[in-house]
Amino acid sequence: MTTDHYDIVIIGGGPVGMALALALLDTGVSSLLLEARGLPEKDEDPRPLALSHGSHLILHRLGVWSELTQNTPITAIHISNRGSFGQTVLTPDDAGVPALGFVVNYHDLFCSMHKKLTGIKSDYIAGAIVTRLDTDANSGCVDFDYQGQKKKVSAKLLVLADGGQLAKQIPDITYQTYDYQQWAIVANVQAEKKQTGIAYERFTIDGPVALLPNGDDFALVWTVSPEAMKEITALNDADFLIRLHQHFGDRLGKFINAGKRSAFPLALKYATPATSQRVALIGNAAQTLHPVAGQGFNLGLRDAYELACELIDTQSAVLEIGTPAMLSRYRQSRDIDSNAGRIFTDSLIKLFSNENKILKHACGAGLSTLNCIPPLKRFVARRMIFGARG
Repeated sequence: MTTDHYDIVIIGGGPVGMALALALLDTGVSSLLLEARGLPEKDEDPRPLALSHGSHLILHRLGVWSELTQNTPITAIHISNRGSFGQTVLTPDDAGVPALGFVVNYHDLFCSMHKKLTGIKSDYIAGAIVTRLDTDANSGCVDFDYQGQKKKVSAKLLVLADGGQLAKQIPDITYQTYDYQQWAIVANVQAEKKQTGIAYERFTIDGPVALLPNGDDFALVWTVSPEAMKEITALNDADFLIRLHQHFGDRLGKFINAGKRSAFPLALKYATPATSQRVALIGNAAQTLHPVAGQGFNLGLRDAYELACELIDTQSAVLEIGTPAMLSRYRQSRDIDSNAGRIFTDSLIKLFSNENKILKHACGAGLSTLNCIPPLKRFVARRMIFGARG
């Protein structure tokens, strides 16, 4: 068993964990990134990611953006409520940005970040299965298996970016969860009308259906009930496209082709607190949100970037990394953004996925009001793009 020591150990090598590792390169903060998986050889994850303009800026600063093979700008967001008159259209001018965001493929982003991380000098171990976490007042320790050998590392701070499984080993961290009783069906689809940069978010009583510009066509995120998920995923492509057209409407004409479909359950899950003794949680380890409005990944990326800033500032001030004071500063800097993102997405689902006719018309009126008040549109748009501080 070998032992090494770092300033921080990052557990979880998805895009959020890799973003933190990349942000710390050449800063004087030593880090080790541990990832259980290797690099997928093929596109195993078809999920689209709607990156805000703020996330685009972070990825540009990390040197990742230029490595992406495909990104599709979002030039407008069209928001409507089925069965109601109200709608809102958000544009870059509303937020004072060149584009509201971009749609990228999860696998493409993962591979681009992996290439950047492994192409330069960095401590990164893929295939590392973490088995145990321990912390005391001075440091944290990680036991992991790698290529049949047991290894151990210590650090001033352990950062969990793994999705939350390992946080169960931290006694004072608990998760609050809410099952939406909904599933998201994800696929790339082609319509009679080509995409023109507009992202569509259409609310229905079953949940929102989003069509995001993706290349020449669209990335679909369709929220359905568990019963409907089983029925829809069992349909052949022709029947699936007819069902989608019936649900979404005629705005894009008929849907004429669909790629591979996948589905995953939707729940709200967040850690309380998101820091502990020598431990910080980021990304899905800190919070998992409903995909409505595309806030979850963007929030996680901001977790990583702001934690990196706090670590660099702490190092520059010749202060100790991982102390209660440092973690308190980080937690306070993230609490408003995290809470606002959670409340925003949760409220959208509970307000708009509703059969109450009075509430439905009130939501429609709210969308129309939003569309008519430019300062309010700017307020909403910038907080969707940059987080709670706009």
